[in-house]
Amino acid sequence: MRGLYLLTFIGLAFQAWETILFPSETLDYITGVAFSFWAAYATLMGLGIRYPIKMLPLLLLQLFYKATWALGVYFPMKAASQVTPEAESFFWICVVAVILDAIVIPWPYVFKNYIKNFLNLKIHPE
Repeated sequence: MRGLYLLTFIGLAFQAWETILFPSETLDYITGVAFSFWAAYATLMGLGIRYPIKMLPLLLLQLFYKATWALGVYFPMKAASQVTPEAESFFWICVVAVILDAIVIPWPYVFKNYIKNFLNLKIHPE
């Protein structure tokens, strides 16, 4: 898990923070939102190197947002023959990230601490 936190931190933090701090041109609002999110996300991934279990929701977020992007954005683009080189490149980044996330996430821990506790939700305190 620490390796994936480190890989994401290094791979994303420098690019995202550089774009935020030293933009080549003024960012439009949605690009600014995206890069601000990635800068914050990458910085928090750095904490995952030290606290891998505590920061586990970040890996779950990465898994779900990249899978969602592939299913909801890339495949419709592909079906409409509108895939750009940037989208194609990001798709393969997503594929690798989803595979790595699926491998390193401790699924028994996720089930026990997130899913099982959610399903045992008590509406009325005893």
